[in-house]
Amino acid sequence: MRPPLPAFRREFQASLLAWYRRHARSLPWREAPTLYKTVVSEFMLQQTQVKTVLPYFSRWLASLPDFDALAAAPEEQVLKLWEGLGYYSRARNLHRLARTLVALPAPPRTPEAWQELPGVGPYTAAAITSISFSAPAACVDGNVVRILTRLTADSTRHRDSATAARALAPLATALLSADHPGDHNQAMMELGATVCLRQNPLCLTCPVRTHCAAARAGNPQEYPRLAPRTTEERQVTRLWCLHRGALLLHRASAESRRLARLHELPTAAQLHLTETAATQGLLLLRRRRSITRYVITERIHALSSPPRHLDPGLVWIPLEDLDSIALSGPHRRWIREVLADTNPSEPA
Repeated sequence: MRPPLPAFRREFQASLLAWYRRHARSLPWREAPTLYKTVVSEFMLQQTQVKTVLPYFSRWLASLPDFDALAAAPEEQVLKLWEGLGYYSRARNLHRLARTLVALPAPPRTPEAWQELPGVGPYTAAAITSISFSAPAACVDGNVVRILTRLTADSTRHRDSATAARALAPLATALLSADHPGDHNQAMMELGATVCLRQNPLCLTCPVRTHCAAARAGNPQEYPRLAPRTTEERQVTRLWCLHRGALLLHRASAESRRLARLHELPTAAQLHLTETAATQGLLLLRRRRSITRYVITERIHALSSPPRHLDPGLVWIPLEDLDSIALSGPHRRWIREVLADTNPSEPA
């Protein structure tokens, strides 16, 4: 039977921290850490895997090495550096955050104060302040939810990971090392990312397995218990129109919450075409992708002739300028595929 929480708390902390200091991955934001590196990495790592973030982080630091440089940068440069990471509101919030911080006499040091800043929620505030200022704030993300529910064999069926994180916050706080909160939080995230995996967890190499009720029961993959996620299918028809060496794209307005100032291939609706009319041209590409709860099938059809009138937001971009504009990641890939694989001719 698992001992009461206070009985193994210090042993848990000691085992976890000793493991982390021996086995932590070498990551650029952990080398000569600064507040700026921590903030940028935490924003980039929101809903994004470490392996995806690594090249973006290096390019970002090379171009925008500190808060002053980021605050002074035009939004177009910020979005271009972020291109391909998705969830572009994170980039705009990071930009706004830098401009807020450089106007302050000193950065805030508490999680409560950080949550008042652009784009900073409870998890990000706890991560930044515990790592940079040793604030006693526990981080609870999907990795930590997985560890805590397995540690206690929590049979609660949570609605989703966010609900589970809120419910498990007291336990995470109770286990937090008051002496080394930043290392403890990073160790928990590291453990979830490299050992306490969603599928096939590496229990035999886990430093805290003696305290884990699910490991003793031999059923760690049953946790966490989350309600099944519902998905919704969507269909989108996009048009490919190449005319006089320029490609027709749609540029989202500055007020767009998700895609502000980003370019994408235009939809049938943006060109005022019916689905029947839009799909008359050759099908050049068909791709499926997931965004939150939506599974989206996107079809790109060739447009037989350029539109006579363009609504605001529709722009002709010369092919040689495509690398200089901010495109959403999937659309850059699709454009390259179409150009490389089909070499479509221009409409008359």
